[in-house]
Amino acid sequence: MPSGYAGGLGKPGTLGGGITIGPGQDTFVGGVGPGGRNTEKGVANVLFNISKKETMTPSNGFKTMQRRLRNGFKLGLFKEEMSAAKLADTDLLVFGGPKEKFTTAEFAALKAYMDNGGSILYLTGEGGEAALETNFNYLLEEYGMMVNPDSVTRTVYYKYYHPKEVYVANGVLNREINRAAGKRVGVLAEGTNTVPETGKFSPSSLTFVYPFGATLNVQKPAIPILSSGTVSYPLNRPVGAAYVNPNGSGKLVVVASTQMFSDTYIDKEENGKLLDVLIQFCTSDKIVLNSIDANEPDISDYHYLPDTAELSTTLRSCLQESEELPKDFTALFDMQLFQFDAKLVPAAVEMYEQLGLKKEPLTLIQPQFETPLLPLTPATFPPMLVDLPAPSLDLFDLDDAFASDRVRLAQLTNKCTDEDLEYYVRECGAILGVNERLEADKRDAKHVLEFVFRSVVGWKKLNQE
Repeated sequence: MPSGYAGGLGKPGTLGGGITIGPGQDTFVGGVGPGGRNTEKGVANVLFNISKKETMTPSNGFKTMQRRLRNGFKLGLFKEEMSAAKLADTDLLVFGGPKEKFTTAEFAALKAYMDNGGSILYLTGEGGEAALETNFNYLLEEYGMMVNPDSVTRTVYYKYYHPKEVYVANGVLNREINRAAGKRVGVLAEGTNTVPETGKFSPSSLTFVYPFGATLNVQKPAIPILSSGTVSYPLNRPVGAAYVNPNGSGKLVVVASTQMFSDTYIDKEENGKLLDVLIQFCTSDKIVLNSIDANEPDISDYHYLPDTAELSTTLRSCLQESEELPKDFTALFDMQLFQFDAKLVPAAVEMYEQLGLKKEPLTLIQPQFETPLLPLTPATFPPMLVDLPAPSLDLFDLDDAFASDRVRLAQLTNKCTDEDLEYYVRECGAILGVNERLEADKRDAKHVLEFVFRSVVGWKKLNQE
């Protein structure tokens, strides 16, 4: 058992590695599960990594997941730096949205862990690496997967209010996932009312809600297993993928939504069933993905939308392609559109005869101006201006405001003690006007006394002369 493991069986005891376990620990309970690399009573070890400031942990967001798994697995926390030796007895390592970067040594340890038969369930969120400030894509790209810096939204409203709470009814890309969840697949899915006598199959396919998640880029050897569906954007893009190590039983499952299996959404739709299938797929060999669906998944190409808000701030003129400009640019000007000459004067004179008008010089038409407003008359009485209110003398201490410097010094002396020497010197400098002759940052007691002594010395020198 790795030194970073902490678990419990409900009563005091010890597990492998010498870790003492008591009933007072706030950890998890293990039980009999489907089996894994840990052969003790066929119980698989599942560790939740908390060494990278995960968004979701068993104590914050994954409490319901912990309760679902405690009856079939030994659960624990992994809080140390990753190494192949510490992960030797772990069947499944769960990442709940890490927010710190991994080192090269940790990536090497995870590769060795998978080569030795270990499995990884990696959950992340919308925005990808840029939002969570991690670098796990470095490991995923070696297995044909990458989390995109985007978000899945639903194009139409259904059940859930937020557009990023996506309801997916046809998002399972591999029929073996539906079969493992107890759904009707193959011939039964195409029949009308044919249901086995055992009643094990459901007449509908697996549905789930995909909240605040991103999309994946998946290529071989990875296999897409979940998609965003046909009514979400991006359309039919992978949101879950799996990789199976050809040299052993090690597996890597990536789901780009941490909140999908959180306490808020695990009981919505059939997210809980999907989690059980993924955990069973990672910890046992009972689920084998369908090869036909793996080779020809029903996914679409990734289409980018322009950033309309950003493009609106960088407007450009709409220039169309035109013919090549001639060398003589004056040929581009049409001189017939406007000209200033007397060619039309004879035609204007002939218009008098044609219209029967007398030819005479034009006369001035006297303009008539209309006054839209009434004439203004001076006011009989001057306006009454409101005077400012008198100062509120009751808010001032008149004796203090109009007292002489000698009286103010006496009042200051009476209320100060030996402990107030610093304050006394500064206030005396303010009363006598010394502070006005000093700089703003040199108005403490030391500089006030220095100015007074220099003034006294200068005055005495003047009298001696």
